[in-house]
Amino acid sequence: MNKVLLNYLLKNYLKVVSIVFFVIYFFGIILNLFEEIEFFKNTNAGFILPIILTSIYIPSMLIKLSPFIIFVSSMIFLSKIRNNKDLLVLKIFGYSNFKIFLTLAFTSFLIGWFLLFVLNPVTSFMAKYYEKTKSNYARDIGHLATFNKNGLWIKENYPNFQRIITAQKPEGTNLIAVSIFNLDNNSNLISKINAEKADIKKKEWILHNVVFSKIENEVFISEEKENLIIYSKYNFEKINNLFKNFDTLSLIDIIMNKDSLSNKGYNMIFLNQNLHTLLTLPFLCFLMTAIGSILTLNTLKQSDGLKYVFVGLVTCILVFYFKDLFLALGQTNRMPLILSIWTPVLTLSFFIFIGVLQINEK
Repeated sequence: MNKVLLNYLLKNYLKVVSIVFFVIYFFGIILNLFEEIEFFKNTNAGFILPIILTSIYIPSMLIKLSPFIIFVSSMIFLSKIRNNKDLLVLKIFGYSNFKIFLTLAFTSFLIGWFLLFVLNPVTSFMAKYYEKTKSNYARDIGHLATFNKNGLWIKENYPNFQRIITAQKPEGTNLIAVSIFNLDNNSNLISKINAEKADIKKKEWILHNVVFSKIENEVFISEEKENLIIYSKYNFEKINNLFKNFDTLSLIDIIMNKDSLSNKGYNMIFLNQNLHTLLTLPFLCFLMTAIGSILTLNTLKQSDGLKYVFVGLVTCILVFYFKDLFLALGQTNRMPLILSIWTPVLTLSFFIFIGVLQINEK
């Protein structure tokens, strides 16, 4: 009998979770499709491309929202079995509130790890395709920046000339071993600048230990300068923001290739932030199921579903606000970044432990 009851709980709970995931995915496609159509309306892309890009963009958003989805699923499932008296039947056959909570919460915990190790690599690959495809249609395609195995490459278009910038690697707010090629509109070389490093905090780059070369009478003339200032369309913040889309990085990518990603230009602080944010996902799924259990298992009486919808939305808003607040404290160095990521999990665990003890007594 216990096996039958366990199968009932797991089968119906996973069914509710799947339905909620599908519903949110469907609404996500509808909402994001308008944005994609707006982006592609002045291009030669057909109507199918926005649909495809929307369908592969939403899954990565669902992983971020999975604690919220798990919470809603828990509330729906537990309210359903309470209102149709199945909860009473489970209690008669020896399933306490704590046992029901633990079964569902541990299932949610496993769902979190499944999302990280099975779906997250797939969604990160889809996000890469999404970013690459959209970049091909970007209106400012003349201005590009990318990192590859040869370092940083930047292309800039100006009214009277083009500029190609290469650098061996970033180091803080500096670029190391910088080469700058200025070309005319026919792609003929006008001048070349080699610098030991470039300070790119602002768009007025400060080049250090410079060798400036230009063509005069078809001959290169070189001049050494201690410092040289040039204007660029990029600064440190803009270049750094190009590599903050961690949707393109899976948990496995970060764990296995953290040093390699850092060498390519990804900020180590943000890599650690994303790593620990992803690691909190299964624990948040567990805790959100616990919150749903505390709100619904405190009584066997039927109740108005709208009340629980309102309470659930307020709870989710508070939890995610609490989470973002501590993350902001970590990002502004008010507290250690890793601690700021895990503090909401630890704090919620304490309060939920008290709540679970209370529902177990009922």
